[in-house]
Amino acid sequence: MKTAACGGYSGRSVFGPLLRGEKVTLRPARENDAERWVIDVADQAIGATGIHAINWLDANGTTGIVIGEKASWGKGYATEAMRLRTRYAFRELNLHKLMTEVDAGNEASRKALERNGYRTVGIRREQTFREGKWRDRWLGEVLRADWEKTQA
Repeated sequence: MKTAACGGYSGRSVFGPLLRGEKVTLRPARENDAERWVIDVADQAIGATGIHAINWLDANGTTGIVIGEKASWGKGYATEAMRLRTRYAFRELNLHKLMTEVDAGNEASRKALERNGYRTVGIRREQTFREGKWRDRWLGEVLRADWEKTQA
């Protein structure tokens, strides 16, 4: 198991493991303060996910995900990719907390995050300007202890 509280980069390998689920496979593309994966379904890249801005001292990171093709939406791929990513963050990287934010109107993403243990911690009002209007951002986080309770 990796230790998050190591104070920084400690000779970790260049690429992390391939993470396989029932529907999706996450292929790694690592950086010093990030873990990134391409989401593959039947050997086709359909999106990407990652843990960014990892703070090894405070044992937390920010997560993100994108499923690019609309034909791949609503099939559980994002939920499964989040599950694999969350398990890896807590069990392998030994992080304490994951944080994220999504467009407040993106109910599907919010629900997938909530299925993976994320809770609402706030709203950033009028945070982004898209398609001619200001949009709010939903803020969520999951603590390892809360997530572990759901894994029994």
